[in-house]
Amino acid sequence: MPEKKNTQWVIDVRQITKTYQMGSVKLQVLRGIDLKVAKGEFVSIMGPSGSGKSTLMNILGALDQPTSGKYYLDGVDVSQMSEAELARVRNRKIGFVFQNFNLLKRTEAIRQVELPLMYAGVPNRTKRAKAALEAVGLGARLNHLPSELSGGQQQRVAIARAIVTEPSVILADEPTGNLDSRSGTEVMQIFQRLNREQKITTIFVTHDPWIARHTDRVVMLRDGRIVADQKVKAPLKAGEVERPTEAEELQGVFEEVYYGGKREEYN
Repeated sequence: MPEKKNTQWVIDVRQITKTYQMGSVKLQVLRGIDLKVAKGEFVSIMGPSGSGKSTLMNILGALDQPTSGKYYLDGVDVSQMSEAELARVRNRKIGFVFQNFNLLKRTEAIRQVELPLMYAGVPNRTKRAKAALEAVGLGARLNHLPSELSGGQQQRVAIARAIVTEPSVILADEPTGNLDSRSGTEVMQIFQRLNREQKITTIFVTHDPWIARHTDRVVMLRDGRIVADQKVKAPLKAGEVERPTEAEELQGVFEEVYYGGKREEYN
């Protein structure tokens, strides 16, 4: 049986490392990550290419296992689970939202949302799927195929699919990356509302400082280590503030978050 801890943390990562064997060379991607996320938090994980954020997301999503360290999800140690056990954890505890939506081309919206319930053997699937689609504003699009939906609507279907199992955490990988600014704003409004009203713990993996400023906390990675972990001062409400230029975005987020740590972190 996996170890069970009494904890307030939905996610509790302790000294996680990840090393890949590339022929005769060992590539260490994560180098001792400590991270705690409480129930109801809205967190962004940022970092340049090669920083380890995608690897960290895979571990948080039970898609991969760490080389060493512990990962407690809802108090259960999942760091050494078998593939079958990880699959059950993913289905019951984690909701995924991806940049490319990952919808089935020939499947109606309501059936898309029912899929994780089918895998989990949950009853009343149609009723729950309908409620999830209504929660993201698609109550009138239940029987539409992806080709009959806009990009923003497709992402809403993906969000409904992520929340229908009532997961402990939603992991969203660049969820607005393929959307125009209006659709991206609408999707961010949905995430903020679900987080605020339903207290759904949400983690964004993003390279976009503007998106990060809509979350409550930003964790920044560099070279496989966390170099900054701070609250965002006055998180933005989606749709209320016009997007600034890229230079202003970068300056703002780095002033508020990245340079808020100790000077030696950036040497």
